[in-house]
Amino acid sequence: MVGKTPDKPIFANYVRSRRIMGVALLVLSANYSVHLFCGLRPLHQREAILMNLSTYFWVYGLFCSALIMLLDRLYLTRRRFLRHISYWVLFTASSAILLNALPPGPVQQVGLILMALWLVGYGIRLSRKLIRTYRRAVRLFDDTHSEHIAVYIRWMSIFTWWAIIYGVGCGLLTFLPDRYVFLWVLSSIPFYIYLYGSYINYLLFYEQVENILEQEKTESVGETTPSKAGVSPDTPAYHADIEKLLVAWVDRHGYTSPGLTIEELAGALGTNRTYLSAYIKATYKVSFREWIAGLRIEYAKQMLMQHPELTVAAVSEKAGFLSLSYFTKIFAEKEGCPPSKWRKTFSARG
Repeated sequence: MVGKTPDKPIFANYVRSRRIMGVALLVLSANYSVHLFCGLRPLHQREAILMNLSTYFWVYGLFCSALIMLLDRLYLTRRRFLRHISYWVLFTASSAILLNALPPGPVQQVGLILMALWLVGYGIRLSRKLIRTYRRAVRLFDDTHSEHIAVYIRWMSIFTWWAIIYGVGCGLLTFLPDRYVFLWVLSSIPFYIYLYGSYINYLLFYEQVENILEQEKTESVGETTPSKAGVSPDTPAYHADIEKLLVAWVDRHGYTSPGLTIEELAGALGTNRTYLSAYIKATYKVSFREWIAGLRIEYAKQMLMQHPELTVAAVSEKAGFLSLSYFTKIFAEKEGCPPSKWRKTFSARG
């Protein structure tokens, strides 16, 4: 919550997100402390269950809001925050009535099951919202940038799925015998270590990701789709125009320019990026990033064959890859082996 961040306005949203996540962790820490040091569960089981249900419901909203804010700075509005509070109050009040007004028995047990399902359902609903936001950002990066920008936010997807599993597990442990509480506490340690490390590491990439998101948002708002008299963007004539431009650009090995974006390519071709993006998807059935990566891999294969004096790292750089590890990964996925092994196999055949 008080960790240092670069003194730039663009990091204000990151700081807000991290502080919200910090509050969520403090709330959970208080919950754990009460259970471990105050012996609440053995002495007051109903109060312990109520505290757990209320805590998890509140923290679900904080977790989701903090992560979505990293991909959509306008997500956490006053209206959405107040709505979450109202849901939390309703859920907590319902749980309290169920645990304190109804006598122990089958009716109360059924009610507790329903409250647990409500909690899990709310958590899954928020998780789906986060996953949709994440996938939308990934599609944006893949459709506009040749570099694998989505790898910078992949931790959010991993954490979300982990949180779903962990959250459901904690919900179940709420109703298990006391002797299993230690499993609940121990299971949280790697979960929070991963979250903390991911947040701190993301500080290195946040500015780049946020600049892309803001740039695309600004361009999408102000962008108007150009039109040609009597020609629809999906007509053969339109595709033919784009194809001629791209063939000449590919022949010049323009795709080897590192950090290439579809905006830059559209500017170099003198066309509109909306048309260009639609053409690439319709013709090659892949995203802009995947298409550029395929061209670069083919270029790299030629370099590996024709220039044995070049190292794999040098070939990767000449092909336009900014990361040797990414080049190796993509090459292995496409060819079935790393570039160094592929070169040896080709040389042996030759």
